[in-house]
Amino acid sequence: MSEKEIQVDKDMSSSEHNEQAQDVMPNGKALIPFLIFVGVYLGSGIIFELKGVEMAFYQFPAPLAVVLGVIAAFLIFKGKFEDKLNTFLKGCGDSNILMMCIIYLLAGAFTAVCKEMGGIDSTVNLGLTYIPMEYMAAGVFIVSAFISTATGTSVGSAAAVGPIAVAVADKTGIPMGMMLGCVLGGIMLGDNLSIISDTTIASTRSLGCEMKDKFKLNLWLTIFPAAITIILLMIFGRPEALVGVTEAANDYNIVKILPYIVVLITALMGLNVFIVLVGGVVLAGAIGLFYGDFTTIELLKTTYSGFTDMTDIFLLSLLTGGLAEMVSSAGGISYMLSKVKNLIKGEKSAGLGVSALVSVTDVAIANNTVAIIINGGMAKKICYKYKLDPRKGAALLSTFSTIFQGLIPYGAQMLILTSFASGKVSPLEIVPNAWFLFLLAISAIISIYIPFSDGLIRKDPWDYEREMPTSKVIKEDKLSGATT
Repeated sequence: MSEKEIQVDKDMSSSEHNEQAQDVMPNGKALIPFLIFVGVYLGSGIIFELKGVEMAFYQFPAPLAVVLGVIAAFLIFKGKFEDKLNTFLKGCGDSNILMMCIIYLLAGAFTAVCKEMGGIDSTVNLGLTYIPMEYMAAGVFIVSAFISTATGTSVGSAAAVGPIAVAVADKTGIPMGMMLGCVLGGIMLGDNLSIISDTTIASTRSLGCEMKDKFKLNLWLTIFPAAITIILLMIFGRPEALVGVTEAANDYNIVKILPYIVVLITALMGLNVFIVLVGGVVLAGAIGLFYGDFTTIELLKTTYSGFTDMTDIFLLSLLTGGLAEMVSSAGGISYMLSKVKNLIKGEKSAGLGVSALVSVTDVAIANNTVAIIINGGMAKKICYKYKLDPRKGAALLSTFSTIFQGLIPYGAQMLILTSFASGKVSPLEIVPNAWFLFLLAISAIISIYIPFSDGLIRKDPWDYEREMPTSKVIKEDKLSGATT
């Protein structure tokens, strides 16, 4: 191994990671706190599921499961209590973790305000108004995808579109499994692609890349599976009877859809995500005030309720950051990396390794965002060691966590959709009809070996020493030159 390769192995991505990577001996026992966290979260879900409790895997608060892991870390790891506490706080206070948490709050506020002023209802009704009845299955897929992409939440989109999809299936004769499969595929498409979804936030912040770059890579991974899905639904998803679907048709306001469009466009333009989300909240709030959907004080309360809706993921990210720092300092991440390295030989196998890690984790804990947060640090190290572009690593993390989150029968999205059907359909009938998710998996795997989605990477390669795209390096050098 050359001196440069040894240095790359030690210097993974940031000064914080450098400190962790150097002189940390692999230690399998250091993973015990993580295993306790996952075991408690998974085990409680299984127990509640066996008892027949609805939303079984969401009964035990995930942040409390992390707290148990943190307590175990304090008890198991050697050293002074003050040192362990400082390590934990260092992880909680990591700039990426804190930025991620603030973005969660702003995204929650945006979603809550838009929902309160009728933005989601207008979007759904707009689609139902202009989609021909014979293409309703494809239309429901498209509407689900747009709403999820615009709002950044697959769970919220399932709640918005699910009841309508059930009504469409009842009135048209389209099989319930197919109709809900359309919704499931659409909402997971948006969850993966959306710039303001927690999966995008977690994956890009973990790997240190920009959301708009990850979006461009994900778009190429998504566009072909989406197009094929729409074509198949137009052919095989025709209803048996062409009847009126819903009284909501023509009941929409195009102005109330503007905040979603503005947020999407400004984010793609590269505007700072904080400005994008704050601007989205202000615009949605102004529209709601103009139409009398809420008063000023009600707007403020709705904004705050959006903050509180993100409490779980906020605390989860904060505490997991601290736990990950403790586990990493004790050699747990080094141990996992040493085991994964035996299976990874280069860039392509690194892509497969990152994809497999997040997929297995999501199957275990039934939460794609948590799966990304758990694997983000190790995925970043793999990317830097094997020269897998972090932007592609972020796209793979988001994509595969989303795929498996949609396919597992105990995921929140699946549970919500089946609850709307009132026992008329089971997850086993929905999963085979979630065609988009299977096509997306094929597309993502092919992209690892045939980099058809890597146009951005070829045009603007990643600078592993400066930890940013080459274009940004050139821009910063020019600015520093102008300053001096």
